[in-house]
Amino acid sequence: MERPAFRVSGFVAVAGLLVLAVVGLVVILATAGDSDASTAVSTVTVASVFALVLAVVASGFTIVNPNDAQVVQFFGRYVGSIRAAGFHWTVPLTAKRRVTLRVRNFETARLKVSDADGNPVEIAAVVVWRVVDSARAAFAVDDHVEYVAVQSEAAVRHMATSYPYEAHDSGRASLRDSSVVSEELTQELRERVELAGVEVLESRTTHLAYAPEIAQAMLARQQASAIVSARFKIVEGAVGMVSNALDRLRDEHVVELDEERKAQMVANLLVVLCGDRAVQPVVNTGSLYS
Repeated sequence: MERPAFRVSGFVAVAGLLVLAVVGLVVILATAGDSDASTAVSTVTVASVFALVLAVVASGFTIVNPNDAQVVQFFGRYVGSIRAAGFHWTVPLTAKRRVTLRVRNFETARLKVSDADGNPVEIAAVVVWRVVDSARAAFAVDDHVEYVAVQSEAAVRHMATSYPYEAHDSGRASLRDSSVVSEELTQELRERVELAGVEVLESRTTHLAYAPEIAQAMLARQQASAIVSARFKIVEGAVGMVSNALDRLRDEHVVELDEERKAQMVANLLVVLCGDRAVQPVVNTGSLYS
């Protein structure tokens, strides 16, 4: 789990480093005038120690950019993370690893999978994510960016096999129901990438189509389904119109029809209303029964 690392302002540390350098320089100059051999050795020793101390102290400086974090390790041991942007000084002799906290987009390749009905489809999705735990992102997985990419493709494949491309039964969700699919995909991705300290903000499908080998057949099926639906609506409307016409003729006493003539009238009206071609009318100049 991420925890804050020890840090102080880098400018304060620079000021302290300058004071230390000045003190060391004064000590060296004070002993440099003596020509004694032992004094010269002591001067060299003091200068070397001060140089070593300055180098060790300087190794603790680090710069953190906005929406970045520095993961600090001391000889392999995790000591904390620095999230505040700016110039900082932390534990010397530590390794610092940059982990970006910015929001990222990842778009999967077009994957060919079989949907819940066994039809091959092509699907792709975009995933919006960010790092929320720099320690997990750095140490829980080998490469958190690659981990998100692999898990995203795995989640998209799993989701595609759980739903049909089209729902032929009422009340059944399909891959074309973007709201349902996106919500489930986002939830599954959050569970998959939580180990890496990553939060998935949103995910949506960007491409969805039948595979080329069955696209033509599925198009014909969709056209047939649309024709059947349209015919159903036409027949439903025609029946209502015929029923309304018979009721009005009876209620307004326009004409009295027996059952046989009613059946003939219903048949003629249905032919006119349900036909897909223009109807040629025939005018009966005789009686109603001739």
